[in-house]
Amino acid sequence: MSLQATSSQVAEVLSYVKKFTGTRVLIKLGGSVLDDAELIKRLCSDLCLLRAAGIQIVLVHGGSKKIEQTLSAHGIQSHFHEGQRVTTPEMVEVIEMALCGHVNRALVRTLNAVGVAAVGLSGTDDNMLQCRQYSEAHGRVGYIEMVNSAIIEQFLSTQTSFASGTIPVISPMGVDNAGDALNVNADWAASCIATALDIQKLIYLTDQDGIYDEKGNVISVLDAGELSKLIETEVVKDGMLTKVNTILNALNQGIDNIHIISAKIQYALIEELFTDRGIGTVCKAKADAKASLAANRGASHV
Repeated sequence: MSLQATSSQVAEVLSYVKKFTGTRVLIKLGGSVLDDAELIKRLCSDLCLLRAAGIQIVLVHGGSKKIEQTLSAHGIQSHFHEGQRVTTPEMVEVIEMALCGHVNRALVRTLNAVGVAAVGLSGTDDNMLQCRQYSEAHGRVGYIEMVNSAIIEQFLSTQTSFASGTIPVISPMGVDNAGDALNVNADWAASCIATALDIQKLIYLTDQDGIYDEKGNVISVLDAGELSKLIETEVVKDGMLTKVNTILNALNQGIDNIHIISAKIQYALIEELFTDRGIGTVCKAKADAKASLAANRGASHV
């Protein structure tokens, strides 16, 4: 690679660093990514770099596999309805143990180990995720009615200078008016928290490369209308259907930069945020904004 090409790349990265310094980014971490300790360590190192660039970070995580393992260890079977785990009263405590006691603590320890101050939170803390029951069919699954973002704002306020401050790491548990815990879908938790915090970028880090078309190809850029069409034609389904619905919710609430990228790609966060090329799928609210972004990313209309 020539010196000129290297200098051009450095200039490109620095221009994005300047652009995003002070930006609030919410990262939702889920899928089989959470089961790979080395991958998590690498991602936490990337988060360290983002903080060094002055980006303010909130992290929300899932933990489907750990929940399944913990339920199985307690002799409890589970099934899904409309993309969400049907949750009985006996399951709630076990799910909370898996998310808050295992997944959350492991993420916080790993972030601290790579030099990033982090603190673990549950959506039940300070009545953060205030919920009602989603439906009788889903059991103790929570539908988020309001987000009390005060405790998250306290930690974001510490992230005012480069590399300083504490990242809040949030488990998706909700609480109802009676003070009882509810199981909340992590994608919905991320979408609702991002809206409450007026987040500038919402990033879903998954074990998939992005949102796929009917032929299995990753779609680089999508607007809200195209996302709705993918739902209507049943191109997206199962877990991705839930994710796309949460993306539409966030777009409708004013968040206009939503990314779905594979956590398995080395430096995925860096490449998506700090280069023109980007990776994965970016979702925009309007077609005109989508067209402009597609041109920058070298993407064709899908």
